[in-house]
Amino acid sequence: MRINLENVFSILKERGFIEQVTDESDIIQALEKRMTCYIGFDPTASSLHLGSLVPIMSLAHMQRSGHRPIAVVGGGTTLVGDPSGKTEMRPILSREAIESNAEGIKEQLSRFLDFEEDRALMVNNADWLVELNYIEFLRDIGRHFSVNRMLAAESYKSRLETGLNFIEFNYMLLQAYDFWHLFKYYGCQLQMGGNDQWGNILAGIDLTRRLEGENVFGITFPLITTSAGIKMGKTHKGTVWLDPDRTSPYDYYQYWINQDDRDIERFLGLFTFLPMKEVRKLGSLKGSDIRIAKEVLAYETTKLCHGEREAENAKQASKELFGKNESALSKAIPTAQVSTEELSHGIPAYQLFEKVGLTKTKGEARRLLGQGGGYLNGGRIKSFDQIIDKKDVEDDETILLRAGKKRFVRVRIV
Repeated sequence: MRINLENVFSILKERGFIEQVTDESDIIQALEKRMTCYIGFDPTASSLHLGSLVPIMSLAHMQRSGHRPIAVVGGGTTLVGDPSGKTEMRPILSREAIESNAEGIKEQLSRFLDFEEDRALMVNNADWLVELNYIEFLRDIGRHFSVNRMLAAESYKSRLETGLNFIEFNYMLLQAYDFWHLFKYYGCQLQMGGNDQWGNILAGIDLTRRLEGENVFGITFPLITTSAGIKMGKTHKGTVWLDPDRTSPYDYYQYWINQDDRDIERFLGLFTFLPMKEVRKLGSLKGSDIRIAKEVLAYETTKLCHGEREAENAKQASKELFGKNESALSKAIPTAQVSTEELSHGIPAYQLFEKVGLTKTKGEARRLLGQGGGYLNGGRIKSFDQIIDKKDVEDDETILLRAGKKRFVRVRIV
């Protein structure tokens, strides 16, 4: 079946997804027909984070162009731990923890990919890895790998100084086995992943060629950093998660609307499905008009991750809180709870800010409030130990706290 759409490779390249590629001309030709591709997601936590968005969006573009994506949940490889891009060994998780994390990841991927009628597949590599016979694996698979070539791979070279243990050394073999297995049983011809996966992808291509005599392909994505040199998805609060219970839709929206002006066009290309003509038009806005492009970026990314309703709520909350009516509340704003009993005794402001998550520590709260960066119901908090009690509760049984210009928490009294 020939794909009667623009070749997805040119789409990915124009939007900034391509870093390295094997046999570019062959991939472009192969993508003229329906292709199955895959990316692996290791379930080391119950939620994916912003660092996974580039791989997720690439799979979504593949599907929109008529191809079939496979999302591989790495239930088996996570039992080993990927050394790629790491300076120390990851903690080894139990089977139960991995399976629980995998369920959360499956739900999040379903927001971006259509799994109906096998238009996309979701598989767990534990299904074929955990039952492998070790002696047979060494004989049939391990003999195809050169230790010298493996040690030359960047993912291993970077770990040799700090120490690379034997269980991590096996990771490349297992990921290569994944690619071969997916080719043999699912017809998968393309593996994609972050640039730190280049060596693992090449190993899978080589293994498939040796075992099946067939050519398969690989594409890697660049490491995405902001213009300030900060890794995507990192804030003062820590990681930005795709799970709304870990990062609220409002905070997710605020993360995007607060991006540097210089990054807006690039991020619109990577993290939305807006036509590139519109992306370039928004990216060309200057001065105060760039706020329009930021609002589009924040809305579109939040809609993709959390749905249109949550995106509208976050957009409205942002307008209310940064407009004239600062005390107006919206259900999209992050909330925390404080008991009536606690409040009846009075809580020093710095303790409350730390308790509801506006700062990581009480020391950080002291510094913030001491510099005049804390607000209570729209008014500046005068000292770090100002007592907040029942008199500060608004008519709707809440207190609105703000740290700096843009971080809000609504405290609900229960």
